[in-house]
Amino acid sequence: PKQREFARLNVTYTVMSKRYLRELVETKKVDGWDDPRMPTICGLRRRGYTPTAINEFVKRAGVAKADSIVDIGLLEHCIRDELNENAPRRIAIKKPILLEITNYDADREETFELPNHPQKPELGTRDLPMSREIYIDADDFAEVPPPKFFRLKPDGEVRLMGGYIIKYAGIEKNEDGSIKCIHATADLETGNGNPVDGRKIKGTIHWLSAKYAKPTTLMLYDRLFNIENTADVPEGKTYLDFLNPDSLMKIEGAMVEPSLEDAEGGERFQFVRFGYFCKDTKNENTYNQVVSLKDNAKK
Repeated sequence: PKQREFARLNVTYTVMSKRYLRELVETKKVDGWDDPRMPTICGLRRRGYTPTAINEFVKRAGVAKADSIVDIGLLEHCIRDELNENAPRRIAIKKPILLEITNYDADREETFELPNHPQKPELGTRDLPMSREIYIDADDFAEVPPPKFFRLKPDGEVRLMGGYIIKYAGIEKNEDGSIKCIHATADLETGNGNPVDGRKIKGTIHWLSAKYAKPTTLMLYDRLFNIENTADVPEGKTYLDFLNPDSLMKIEGAMVEPSLEDAEGGERFQFVRFGYFCKDTKNENTYNQVVSLKDNAKK
């Protein structure tokens, strides 16, 4: 008989040792064994990773006899590829600000049909309600825009995703200088088509009806540690000294479209222009970020 020993699958920016993982849990550095930042099966499942993505990661990483470390970006690449193919598209607004369409009647309502997946018509469509007051993301408006800013700005026009073209008309501010409401006018002849006069609209922003949007909590996750190899720490320090203080960012008061009201825990979606998210199985009305739309990690 022969005995062969294989090296543990080490992954960058995390720890795989059960002793270290237990210490993280017992010292309450994380929210239990199923914290979405933990490299445990229950943690990965709660975050939204699928069995097929994990198996694909292990298959690509391979098995070795010598100690090695695999880039966590490979795991993220596997789930990103899968969700890009399969995840239904939905709209979420991280930092909502109110926008009033001044030439849209206050009692008028209509719906626009948006695809569940732009490359897969067989996945169908859903209706997005429209009203006079809508929410847009604060990042999609600039009072003093930087160069090549193609979203909403003074004297600028943008298209509401799947809906009308709107033009900036003014702004209201609170006493502290923050934005209370943006005013705009809509080209009501366009619907979701092109302008009659043939003008080109470069920017498209996402939006939600203020009347029908649903508030939610978004949990944004980053690397658990800010050192690539947690086994290679400087003398006099421990791996706990390199815990990433920004590994979790909680955003309350975000808005999502009404079609998500019936989503079940564990369902995965692409929030358009934002990232891939999974409805949390422990906390009500909460979505955990699975992974960003593309790899933004510093090389």
